[in-house]
Amino acid sequence: MFNHQIFSIRESQHRIHNPITEHQLADFGASLGLTAGAQMLDLACGSGEMLATWARDHQITGLGVDINPDFLASAKARAVELGVTDSVRFVEDDAAGYVANEPVDIAACVGATWIGGGVTGTLKLLAQSLKPGGIMLIGEPYWRAVPDTQEALAGCGVPSVSDYLTLPGLLTSFGEQGFDVVEMITATETSWDTYMTPQWLNMRRWADAHPHHELHAEIRRLLATEPSQYAAFMRRYFGWGVFALMTR
Repeated sequence: MFNHQIFSIRESQHRIHNPITEHQLADFGASLGLTAGAQMLDLACGSGEMLATWARDHQITGLGVDINPDFLASAKARAVELGVTDSVRFVEDDAAGYVANEPVDIAACVGATWIGGGVTGTLKLLAQSLKPGGIMLIGEPYWRAVPDTQEALAGCGVPSVSDYLTLPGLLTSFGEQGFDVVEMITATETSWDTYMTPQWLNMRRWADAHPHHELHAEIRRLLATEPSQYAAFMRRYFGWGVFALMTR
């Protein structure tokens, strides 16, 4: 079951809530040729790192939407830290079904396609906020290697192999839905480690400080099982990428 509080515990020190590094994020923004004054909508924006740093580096403006108040507090603090509070704002709202009041130049959902019931639904949702000729950004897992046993599938925490595509399959699916893939970045084993392993320290420190909390047993279970499960399965089988798309 999706639990926002567990995410807040796990990723309390994260600025980027997915397996790409700040350098990858910066390089990706630079590769898109963002222009000053371009408007961006970032659905399920997390701690707002993409929107805030791109506002600083490329003078874009934008709105970030997320349902997690802990992440939004971090996003607002980050905007103050980077001096971009006049350029970006963050609102607490359910990103599912959220459409911008006016069309934007960049519409993004990086790593939260559940807001549209999957990739296809999220693409349709983002398209409702996008200007003609604009860029859509979507972040999504894919199979680096397709699990060939039930143990491997269970170790990845995925009910069915069909829940994700391979990278070629995912790129092909974008084309079948009427989009050109114009840029992408993908996670590496190192960037996966940079994302995942600090979560264990966050959870351990939280568990030590909250021994009687209702989530303590679940956090302890994750600490006991996740590191070896990650090393054996997730790190091997899971890929992850951010893909820039334009309508054909």
